[in-house]
Amino acid sequence: MAELDTSGGGHKKGPGVKKGKKLSTRVDLTPMVDLGFLLITFFIFTTTMSQPTAMKLILPDDKVKPEEQNKAKESGALTILMGADNHIYYYEGQLKTDASNFLSASYNGENSIRDVIMKKKEYVRSIAQDPTNPEKDLVIVIKPSSNCTYKNVIDILDEMSINVVKKYALVDIFDIEELLVKKSDESAKSPSN
Repeated sequence: MAELDTSGGGHKKGPGVKKGKKLSTRVDLTPMVDLGFLLITFFIFTTTMSQPTAMKLILPDDKVKPEEQNKAKESGALTILMGADNHIYYYEGQLKTDASNFLSASYNGENSIRDVIMKKKEYVRSIAQDPTNPEKDLVIVIKPSSNCTYKNVIDILDEMSINVVKKYALVDIFDIEELLVKKSDESAKSPSN
C-alpha cells in the first residue's frame, strides 16, 4: 500500500498534492528594546549638559551713595543714538546746545561705530588715573530712537561685546535727541544739492 506524504516539504507537484502552510515568522524584539533603553540611559548620563548662554551683567555697587551711582565722567562718556535706515549718531560727553558734537557713523566701512568706540577706548586709556583698570571710566550710553529696528539694537550690543566694553547702558532717548535724529535722518534721505 502507498502512503500519502503530507509533510509538505517534498518536491511533488500536481493536482493531488497538498501545499504546505506557510507559517509567519515572528521576531521577539524585547531584547532590542532593552538594549535601546540601556544605550539611551548611558548617553543621557555620560553627556555634559550645555551651559546656558546669557549676557553677563555688571550691576552697580550697592555701597555707593545712590546719587553718585549713575554718574559718569564726561571725558569717558560716549552716547550712541540709532535712527531709521541703519543710521547711527553719537556724541562724546554731554550734547552741546548747538549740537556741534552730534556726529554720524555707520555700522561698517569708513567711519564705523567700531572705529569710534576703539578711539574712545584709547582716549580713556590715555587719560586713565588707575593703571590697574584703565577703562574704568568708559561708559557707553545706547539710545534707540522710535524709528530704529530691533536688528540695530542687537548690532550695537554685538559691537559692545566685540570691543569688550564693560560698562554700557541701554536707556530711553531724550526728546531733543529724538528730534536731532529725525532731522538728521530726513537730511540723509533728501538728495544733496
